[in-house]
Amino acid sequence: MSNYLLCASPIQGHVAPIIAIARDLVARGHDVTVLTGSRFRDTVVATGADHRALGGIADFDDRVIQDHLPDRDQHRGIGKLQYDIQTIFIKTVPDQTGAVEAAIADLAPDAILVDAAFAGIIPLLLDDPASRPAILAAGVIPLSQSSTDVAPYGLGLAPMPGALGRLRNRVLNVLVQKVVFRQTQRLANETMAALGRPRLDSFVLDMSRLFDRFLQLSPAEFEYPRTDLSSNLRFVGTVLPPAPVVDELPEWWSELDGERAVVHVTQGTIDNKDLDRLVRPTVDALADRDVLVVVSTGGRPMEELGPLPANARAAEFLPYDLLFPKTDVFVTNAGFGGAQYALSHGVPLVAAGDTEDKPEVSMRAEWSGVGVNLKTGTPSAEAIGRAVDRVLADRGYRDRARTLAERIREYDTFGDIEAELEAASIRASLRIESAVG
Repeated sequence: MSNYLLCASPIQGHVAPIIAIARDLVARGHDVTVLTGSRFRDTVVATGADHRALGGIADFDDRVIQDHLPDRDQHRGIGKLQYDIQTIFIKTVPDQTGAVEAAIADLAPDAILVDAAFAGIIPLLLDDPASRPAILAAGVIPLSQSSTDVAPYGLGLAPMPGALGRLRNRVLNVLVQKVVFRQTQRLANETMAALGRPRLDSFVLDMSRLFDRFLQLSPAEFEYPRTDLSSNLRFVGTVLPPAPVVDELPEWWSELDGERAVVHVTQGTIDNKDLDRLVRPTVDALADRDVLVVVSTGGRPMEELGPLPANARAAEFLPYDLLFPKTDVFVTNAGFGGAQYALSHGVPLVAAGDTEDKPEVSMRAEWSGVGVNLKTGTPSAEAIGRAVDRVLADRGYRDRARTLAERIREYDTFGDIEAELEAASIRASLRIESAVG
């Protein structure tokens, strides 16, 4: 059996799949250590893995992200994405890198697996491969890799076919890389220099190309096709974190009996401070429809919802493994993990995302035909109502979502991840032996 180090930025959507992978590797007999935020210690230990905490500014609590990023709400759109990349992912690199190097010195892992946005691994990727363990990444967000076939990451634009589309993409890639993200690229290079590493020879959002192997956690059919994908990339299907554990089902659970279509809405567990962004408008939009609206507040007190109409039911947490088989439409703020969970059960989406990776998730839902993209994070009740009506009336959405669910079931995701780790470990040991010899 092998010794693996898994690393994740301390953000729920990034940590959850890494912890799920850790649990599986432990069950297969491997020694696993997870390096992430302090707040996830108990969850990591419960898998049987060891936990190591990030230090300094890298060890933040994503549940109160506004305390760490007081200026975040002053930015919008791609400007907000750039702010997040600079403050959450690049400025934390020195502390992340220090924690990784200390873990390598203490544990001598056979291989390292990080979440795709764990930028603290970049300095090691710039080192001589013979001087380090194998380093792999798990794509826990939509694939960020520049291409002549797709628009730059973060714009939320669907592919445009033909020569005109390729021209659009080339122009936008130059604009984003050389102008919009110029400051971000400069900050990344300054950070590398401060850590004694060379400048990046590629765009900062193209780090997926640097890994020994990049394992994208989605079916290939949910990702835009590219003719110039890097050779290190492999689609391995979806990692589904365990559903929230509830002590007992709500008393209204028996109403999910199939007599009425079920529409589930949530803003997740992080972006749920203001339920008026999506949850409340959805409840209001569907109050006069012959559907059952099921709300998860993601841990927020249910009193914050206000009065509910007769066709709405709510709970702070719900068991998704039991709920999604009974759900007809998922109204979501387009978190990647939640969307993958719904699609793995063949549930079509109404997606409303305008921050982080959510515009990309929303557009992929539209492009793949499994959902409606509302193209905003604060849709009106009228827009939500029309979108839900459209998904319920057009069986094509359900059929395409079910086809994607069938494709997801064809992957041996955890088995493929273990196999990739073992193969990378062997290749790395051969490199190191050759360098020493």
